[in-house]
Amino acid sequence: MKPKYNLWIEKDEKVVLSTWRVNLLRAIDSTGSISAASEKMQVPYRRAWERIHEMEQRLGASLLTTEVGGAQGGGAHLTSLAKDVIQRFQSFSLGLEQEVTDRFAEAFAEFDLISDK
Repeated sequence: MKPKYNLWIEKDEKVVLSTWRVNLLRAIDSTGSISAASEKMQVPYRRAWERIHEMEQRLGASLLTTEVGGAQGGGAHLTSLAKDVIQRFQSFSLGLEQEVTDRFAEAFAEFDLISDK
């Protein structure tokens, strides 16, 4: 057994940022497209776009600049705010997994939970 946790940040009791949402932004950054990012994350394009829109609405700022398709194809690029949000979320969450693991080990030290018995 090992512990798992899910981290997210809310505003007015609505999710603004989460590990999944930040990973979506990273996927858009690496692929240059919402469509390619949604494919990479194995979610429908519509869901990806809805989550981006929710984040932008709740933050009150744009996270992407987009280009309409054409001969060269469309694309999406992160704004400086989106890059800053990714960095801040990463900085905030850094070490939390280890902290959860350490606290779990301490809390369940007397139990033989790893045994194959």
